[in-house]
Amino acid sequence: MGGPALVDKFNASLGQKLRAARRQRAWSLGQVESNTSGEFKASVVGAYERGERAISVQRFVRLAEIYGIAASDLLPLIPSDGDFVIDLDALGAAKSDDLVERYIAAIQLLRKDPSHSEIRRGDQAMLGALVQTAEPVATSDGTL
Repeated sequence: MGGPALVDKFNASLGQKLRAARRQRAWSLGQVESNTSGEFKASVVGAYERGERAISVQRFVRLAEIYGIAASDLLPLIPSDGDFVIDLDALGAAKSDDLVERYIAAIQLLRKDPSHSEIRRGDQAMLGALVQTAEPVATSDGTL
């Protein structure tokens, strides 16, 4: 699945998250280096943030710890090269939350097809936030 292009996309996404975490602390790259007593060189952290250099799991976890953020919160979604479908009927049956049901109904209304049981890729992030998950919701037949 994906090969080097997928790895490059992942590194770029991870780098963006690392940069956002550093900026949330209002640190420059130089401050990361000085605040870690040289454990993380500014040039290396910059390369991680630009997606030019892969980071090991151990260093990733350590950097998240230094930023005061759970490492899992810094992991990006793995980009998908293929299209996927979320079965709204199965999602509605699996999640009885009123907010999710209202969102599904709004999608169907906006698409002017109440029997339409698919959701577009752009809706995935919103739906994920509503069910408080960053992962696609899978149905019993394997579709998302």
